[in-house]
Amino acid sequence: MFEKLSREERMLLLRFVCAFAWTDLEIRDGERKFVQRLMDRMQLSSDDRAEVEGYLHVAPSPEETNPKLVPPEHRRIFLDSVRALIYADGEVDAEERQRFEKLQTALS
Repeated sequence: MFEKLSREERMLLLRFVCAFAWTDLEIRDGERKFVQRLMDRMQLSSDDRAEVEGYLHVAPSPEETNPKLVPPEHRRIFLDSVRALIYADGEVDAEERQRFEKLQTALS
């Protein structure tokens, strides 16, 4: 699935995933592990991994996670990945659900 994405698209996807992990203002163990598994599956370079690890310490800026940046042909991958992240910590709160619905609408 991720082999279809360019390096830039993979990094964009990871920024989105990390941004959603910050919805409740903390990164939980399940979310951190999920991001690490994604990085492993994407076979990121050490520099790219370090950049993504930074997003787990400081959330990406809203400009870096603008839905307009998502290529139309990859919208399903982005939605599926963000949805999986939301469920990774075993808790889906109302704000996460609401943000996800807004993302779905923006990518429709």
